[in-house]
Parts: sequence; structure tokens; C-alpha cells
Amino acid sequence: MNHNPLAYRMRPSSIDEVIGQEQLVGEGKIIRRMVEANQLRSMILYGPPGTGKTTIATAIARSTKKPFRQLNAVVHAKKDLAIVAEEAKMSGSVILLLDEVHRLDKGKQDYLLPFLENGQIILIGATTSNPYHAINPAIRSRCQIFEVTPLSPQEIKIAVTRAIEDKEKGLGKEKIMITDEALEHFSTASNGDVRATLSALELAALSTKQNEQGEIEITLDVAEECLQKKALVHDKDGDAHYDVLSAFQKSIRGSDVNAALHYLARLIVAGDLESLNRRLLVIAYEDVGLANPQAGARTLSAIEASERLGFPEARIPLANAVVDLCLSPKSNSAYQALDKAIEDVKNGKSGEIPLHLKDAHYKGAGKLGRGVEYKYPHDAQSGWVNQQYLPDSLIRAQYYKPKHTGKYEQALSQVYANINNKMKK
Repeated sequence: MNHNPLAYRMRPSSIDEVIGQEQLVGEGKIIRRMVEANQLRSMILYGPPGTGKTTIATAIARSTKKPFRQLNAVVHAKKDLAIVAEEAKMSGSVILLLDEVHRLDKGKQDYLLPFLENGQIILIGATTSNPYHAINPAIRSRCQIFEVTPLSPQEIKIAVTRAIEDKEKGLGKEKIMITDEALEHFSTASNGDVRATLSALELAALSTKQNEQGEIEITLDVAEECLQKKALVHDKDGDAHYDVLSAFQKSIRGSDVNAALHYLARLIVAGDLESLNRRLLVIAYEDVGLANPQAGARTLSAIEASERLGFPEARIPLANAVVDLCLSPKSNSAYQALDKAIEDVKNGKSGEIPLHLKDAHYKGAGKLGRGVEYKYPHDAQSGWVNQQYLPDSLIRAQYYKPKHTGKYEQALSQVYANINNKMKK
């Protein structure tokens, strides 16, 4: 009998079986191309827990038939790396999945680097931390860096259904009946963490008694208990969770404190701190923005406090943030301006950068091209000089349209108007 956890047993035997991460393993995408060409390179996979970093590494190894070893940068010592290195010398190359790669100390790192250089060890580093900040440049420069994202609810459903039906590795030998409500809850409440979902599913199957027909029925109540998260009342399409998040943001945008607190309560009861905090931070910059610039920093502080506290105390800083955002003046002028600029760039409206703005280090200092010299604004008493910054093709483009929402953006608006007036003269 296989006593390994369900999530472990359901790991794919090839890259074709990987659920999600289409941006990496889909047809024509980078990791699939590396596998199909048998040209693997060391890589770092980073993203939230349970999103498939180990799964991808296992699938790569099984697809290429290369030896595969798994270590942890914290738990395992340099001697463990030495064992993998000796195996790599004998077999030609070994795929090494190194969990918590950002915790690799200098001694282990120095030992590992030569084997990465000659390709005998193909490193797949896994981390939940941003590698651009957390991983030593010596390792980072020798690896491709790929972001792994949370699975969508539909992808989680595929994983749950596959686990229930698989008779060899999954729960298919049991007669399991799962209600639509329970399946919906598994797919949405785990926030894209497939490992947590499958662990909860296995617990549900093992802890639920068979009915008179010999079936194990997994209901919404069972799913809630096993995931330890309450379900929102889902509609037939399973969209209610996202409807609540949408109503939450729109209530804050509309400055309705009571409605916003109601939807906050529903999200808290559902236990979805991650989605709630992400949405709050978006609101602070999307809807309040320049009308109350300090609201973003205060919201971030409230989010960090809620994550440190956890429920039930997390509700206290969250309530403060929601009331603050509701009653703040609102402005979307900054991000609307950027969206217009992005639209121009996507439509091919880029143009040649003015010569005096180009990097002068490799062209020689001083005057460039047509004799146009860059004017250094700090040398001017006013801090502003009249020179062209936009490409010729966009010379008249105006993306930013300030709103008169309060003292801060009104002050920005005045500076903006003054500069525009000077440029017209």
C-alpha cells in the first residue's frame, strides 16, 4: 500500500500531465521546448506554495529520463551535494531540485558553482521568495528564472477530478461522490494551491464514512472542514466569490462604508485573507491614488499587520483600512494616464528617442548628432528646462489629465499646468 500523500502520488509522469503553468510548459513555451530539444538549462522557479514548482521539476526529469535528486538548501549539508556531484560525474548529468534555494549558504554555493558551469548538475531551484532580491547573483546569473503562478479554479477542478478518478495513484478505487458545491469550494477556497487542495480532498475521503451504498460522499460541509475555510454562497457558475470581491471594491470606490464593511465581513467569514489583502492594495492605488497618496502606505501597513496577526485579530487593521479608503477622495488619473501610454506603445507608437536623451557614455560626452546638447535640469534655478523629451511622432501626446480631488493632486495639477504653459511659449 502506498502511504505517500495524495499530492505526492499525483505528481505527473511527464510534462504533458502538468496542470496549469501554460506560460512555461504549454505547446511552444520555453520549458517544453527545452525538454523536447533535450537542451535543459539550470533554472529557478519561484512562486507561492503549492503551485507546481516540484511538479514541474519532477515532470522534466521523467520526460528526459535523466537521474533526479531532491535536496533542501537548509536541511541538507555540503556532503549531500557531494553525493549528487559524484553521481553526476558518473552518469554525465543529474537534475537536482533544490528547495528553498534562496537559503543556500556560501560554502554550499561555492561547491555547487563549478558543476553548474560544466552542466553536470542541472539545477532546478525552488523558492517562494523573489529571486531577484533573495538569491545570490552568482547562482542567479547561471540560471534561467521563471515565475510559477497560482492555478486557476478551473485547473484546480481538473486536479481534483483527476485525483478522484485515477485508480492507480489517486482515489479511484473508492466510490467517491463529490457534490458540485464541494468541488466548487475546493477549486476556489485554496487560492490556487493544488497541494493544499489535494491534501484536503484526501482527508475528506479518509475521514468520511461510507453510506449504505458503499459510497463516500464529500459534501460542502466536509470540504469546508477539511480546508478549514468557510464557503461563500456560490451561484451555479461558481462566480460568487469573485462577485463579492468585485462588490467590495466597487463599494469602496463609491464611498459606501456600510456596504464595504458588509462585503469585508463576508470575505473574512470565508477566510480568504490573501485575496482580500491583494484587492485592498489594488484599491488604494487604483481608486484612491493621488487623491490621498498616504492611503497606499497605510493600507500596506494594515495588510502586513493582518498577515502577522492572522484571524480573528486580522479583522481589526483591515477594518481601519477599509474605512480609510472608503472616505478618502478618489482619483484614477495616474494609472489611466499610464494605460493610455501603454496603448500607444502596443499600437506601435514609439518613435525615435531624442538624441540628447540617449545614453552618452558610449557616444562621447557633450553634443550629440545634430549638435543638440542635453540640458541638466538641476543646473537651472527653477529645476526645469525647456527641452524635448517625447519622440517626434508623439510630441503632442498628453496622457495625464489631473483631477481636482484634494490639495495634493490639485498642487500636482498646478505644477503640470505651469510646465505645459512654459512649453507652449
